[in-house]
Amino acid sequence: DTGFHYHNGKSEDAIKKCVIERYPRSKVQIADKMPIYGMRRRDKPEIIFNTQLERCGVDYFDYYLIHNTSDIFYNGIAKKLNVFDFASDAKNKGLINHLGISHHDTADVLKQVLDENPEIEFVQLQINYVDWLNNVVQAKECYELVEEYGLDVFVMEPLKGGNLINVPENVNKLFTNYNQKSPVNWALSYVLNLKSVQLVLSGMAELEHIKENTEIVKNFNGLDDNQLDIITHACEIINDTTAIPCTFCDYCAEHCKKGIPISKYFSIYNDEMNSNVNQMLNFLYYDNYAERYEKASECVSCGACEKVCPQHIEISSELEKVAELFER
Repeated sequence: DTGFHYHNGKSEDAIKKCVIERYPRSKVQIADKMPIYGMRRRDKPEIIFNTQLERCGVDYFDYYLIHNTSDIFYNGIAKKLNVFDFASDAKNKGLINHLGISHHDTADVLKQVLDENPEIEFVQLQINYVDWLNNVVQAKECYELVEEYGLDVFVMEPLKGGNLINVPENVNKLFTNYNQKSPVNWALSYVLNLKSVQLVLSGMAELEHIKENTEIVKNFNGLDDNQLDIITHACEIINDTTAIPCTFCDYCAEHCKKGIPISKYFSIYNDEMNSNVNQMLNFLYYDNYAERYEKASECVSCGACEKVCPQHIEISSELEKVAELFER
């Protein structure tokens, strides 16, 4: 799995030298992506695609994705440059075996993309047990939508950027009291248990990671209700450490004169504060909403939202923290 901008544009070259030049092409499956998130009007999809083929040293891609079909990119540059028409044509010419998308937006936007592009064969989604019910990521809603369309689901971020490896101690105890399987095993098992999942992408930096992950998949026999309850409890513990105690009732948004999506910004902020590593995806999610609505910094501290907040959150001051983090 590679991408046009990964590792400062060197990832595709690495695929060629480390994989394609060492192993028979028929034994390797290569996935690459059209980077609509970084394209401008002057860019030509065919030039980018041909560059990718050359960099990777291949004459076709097994899997090819339109990369990040967020509303701003899908209804913007992707349509202006007819990216989906180009990709469909490339598939018809045998340059792409399977055409799909990676998605980082709401289920409503995903539905639009799928309705307008029936040639899509699979959808890559951010799914893990913490994001499953997250109201910004909308993993559950997006997964169920893809399942409804009868398409395959590819999973990214099953370990949430590594955050589900080093879990809080009380979560680790919860797992080990049931069995001796690692937090990685529990996290990967959660996504493997979803019936429409056909492929799971897991970031691996060492040979031992590869061995562990392949053993988990090889020995996976499904999760029972008791194990799912344990994972739900683990998620609750992790979420209890959230920085802002928002319950996403959205009473505040109904009274916000500026139209700021307050609860969504709080959800993204909490996720970032709960992370052991910098989650660039959270900045992407923030930018998506900031383009569509108003930025957190647009708050005028009128106090209307705070009067109706059941959790008595000092919303205006919390929005200042959100703006300081994501608008710097």
